[in-house]
Amino acid sequence: MRHTILLAALLAVAADAPKKVLLVGSAPDTHPAKTHEYMAGVELLANCLKTVPGVEPTVVKADAKWADGPELIGRADGVVIFLTEGAKWVSADAKRLEAFRAFAARGGGLVCLHWGMGTRDIAPVDAFVALFGGCHGGPDRKYKFTDAAVAVTDLKHPITAGVKDFEVRDEFYFRLHFPEDGGAKPILAATLDGKPETVAWAWERPAGGRSFGFSGLHYHDNWKRVEYRRVVTQGVLWALKLPVPEGGLALELPTADYELGKK
Repeated sequence: MRHTILLAALLAVAADAPKKVLLVGSAPDTHPAKTHEYMAGVELLANCLKTVPGVEPTVVKADAKWADGPELIGRADGVVIFLTEGAKWVSADAKRLEAFRAFAARGGGLVCLHWGMGTRDIAPVDAFVALFGGCHGGPDRKYKFTDAAVAVTDLKHPITAGVKDFEVRDEFYFRLHFPEDGGAKPILAATLDGKPETVAWAWERPAGGRSFGFSGLHYHDNWKRVEYRRVVTQGVLWALKLPVPEGGLALELPTADYELGKK
């Protein structure tokens, strides 16, 4: 019955103007094949979102200057970034940073994934945290390639619907920079160097709007895990202020959707 009610709610949303989600990727960087596969990742996330009524995903490749970026951001309800050194990229162009700030000011949903929350330099950290709620940045940033036990730190949060504790091999960023007000809520914690570390968070921004981040997804194959697909897709829905079914989204995709080089 509850699933029926949630589906009815989603269909009601779909009857209105759909929520437009801009999925921003970039070309592969210097990492090995099957890692940091940004465009394949945002295409796969778009396929997940297409299963949800009332959501209209658009995939863009934001290499070079991405001159049309501010206009595209201005038309979106949600923006997901999964690209090289995303925290640096956001601040690299003054018009782009201004567009993100205006987007956040009107309550848009913001999501960052893996290196999309990153910067080698410390300078862009504060501006990024003010938008996305978390950042992997500066010379003291921590990361680890490992087989990790991942715990759901809030079983009642919509983002973790249908997700239980699991084990996975990934490169996790940790000891991230978060807002000083402590408002970023841990969603997932991985045991790294013997202690639980936040690797996913949800943040209700003080000025309105929501931000979500997940530091995993180094390996493209981890999209095959339903836990990953649910956490990321449901994180986008939460950032858009859309309902999530209590048992989580099914998100069963064709095998070909996970394969590289098919598009």
